[in-house]
Formats: sequence, structure tokens, C-alpha cells
Amino acid sequence: MNGNTFRMPARRLATVAAATALAAGPATLAGAGSAHATGDHGRASATVLRTGLDVSLLDKTVNVPLAVTLNEVQAPESAEKTALTARLDGVDGGKPFSVLRADVAEAKATATADKSEGSTTLARARLHVPGLPLLSVIEVQEVTSTATCEAGKKPVADADLLGPVTVLGKKVTLTTGGTTEVKVPGVGEVRLDLSKEETTSRTAAATALELKVSVNPLDLNVAEVDGTVTLAEATCESPAAPADEAGQPPAKADEPPAEQDAGQDADPAAEPAADVKAQGARTEADLAETGGSSSTPYLAAGAAALVLAGGGALVLARRKRG
Repeated sequence: MNGNTFRMPARRLATVAAATALAAGPATLAGAGSAHATGDHGRASATVLRTGLDVSLLDKTVNVPLAVTLNEVQAPESAEKTALTARLDGVDGGKPFSVLRADVAEAKATATADKSEGSTTLARARLHVPGLPLLSVIEVQEVTSTATCEAGKKPVADADLLGPVTVLGKKVTLTTGGTTEVKVPGVGEVRLDLSKEETTSRTAAATALELKVSVNPLDLNVAEVDGTVTLAEATCESPAAPADEAGQPPAKADEPPAEQDAGQDADPAAEPAADVKAQGARTEADLAETGGSSSTPYLAAGAAALVLAGGGALVLARRKRG
């Protein structure tokens, strides 16, 4: 009776202690990790040529759009195609016609966690529209555009026009102060905006040239061509700035030497549970130096409790046999 009276509480106590320690370990481990936010990649795009034109035939019975692009890319991509042709039903029997030809036509877009950038370069280029196969709407020597967005910095947009410009066969001088208009009797007119640059706190956009085209050639197979043409366009959006790690809690410092000495000088005759606690304290201090998990003491305590439970059961069994 006496053996059973003391045996069951001892087993239950050891079992509860082990279960508590083992349950506390995973819970502590789940809450111990710290999240570090990383910046998202930005966005960038680049386009050498973009058209949005409406083409009407002489009898006004057919109206077809001319919406084409050359070297339109989004990060991370690049393209270097130097010619663009198109087909339109009812125009020149549906044969392909040249929209743009250039010696250099490059578009690049890159995006990383630190910076996104779009850029275009167009050199020695000639733009045509339906109905004017021999006369260029515009000829440019070189135009470039760049949009750069770095994390944590103000975005930058830059567009440049280098060399002479010819519009509908006329050499013109463009200004950044406003719109330049070129009119040719019997052919049409073109309005040009030079170097459009826009920035916000996280975005940038640069366009080297934007044309408003209105062509009405006489005695040709096309009555009117109206719309817009964009040359050398680049855009970007800044990546998200890295999370501020200044607010992260400091790492747990080692325990003072006095506490460690107290654990080492513990009375050997004391209860085993007290010795397990002191060992756990020293283990946690050591893990602060080696990078171990703070849940290790709980796992060690659980293992020790299981050992104690087994040892107690063995002693009671021997007493019973004696």
C-alpha cells in the first residue's frame, strides 16, 4: 500500500514535468524568430517607338487604326530591332509599308532590389505614315531617354535630342519651352513636344519626342492620318526601401559571471531538479555566444525530467523486489 501510495504521485509528477518542459520548448522556438522585411524589386520599361494613329481612306468608308510599337520591353529585358513595318487593309493593296527605319534602336529595362532603370537610344531614324512613302514625317540624328529609380532616393528622368531634326522635309529647331509646329501646305502638319520629363516620389518617366500628327496628302490613296507618335520613352518605379533594422531588439546578453559562479558552486547534495536548472542557465549563456536557440534549456529540462522519472521507477522497483 505504502509503495503504491508514493509511487503513483512520483510518476505523475515526473510525467507532468517532462510534458510541461517539452511543450514549452516548441512554443518558445515558434516565438523566437525575428522577421526581416526585404525590399521588393522595382519596375522599369522602355519603348523606342509607339504609335496611336487613325488612317482614313479617301471615301471615308474605311477607318483603320495604326497602333504599333518597336522594341517595347519591361524589366528585365532588352531589344535592338532597327526596323518596323506594318500592313493595313485598303492601304496600298494591303502591302507592308515601312513605319520606322534606324541605324540604332535600343531599349533596355532592368530591375533589382536596389534600383530599376529604363533606357532607350534611337539614332539616324526616319518615321513614315501611310500615304507618304517617300516623305518622312520626321528624321532625327539621335534621341535618348533614361528613367532611374533607386531605393530611398529621388527618381531621375532625363531625355536628350542631339543633332538636327527634319519634319515633313523641313529642318526645324526645337525648344524645350513649348510646342513646335510645322505646317506643309498640301501635306499636313506636325506638332512636336521635346524632352518631356516627369518624376514623383517613387516614379520617373522620360520621353524624348512626342508628335501630334495630322497629315492630309492630296491625290494619294489615303485621305487623313491623325494621332500621336512617341519616340524614345522610358519609365521606372523605385523598389521598396529596406526595412529599418534600428528598431530590432538587441540580442540577449550573457548572464553576469556572479550568476554563473553561483550555478557552478551549487551544493552537490541538493535535489537533482536544482542541478538541472543550474545546467540550463549555463547552457543558455553558452548558446548566446554560439548562436544556439533559446528553446534548448526547455528541451534539456524535459529530457532530464524523463531521466528522473525512469530513475525513480527503477529505485521503487528494486525496493519492491527487496
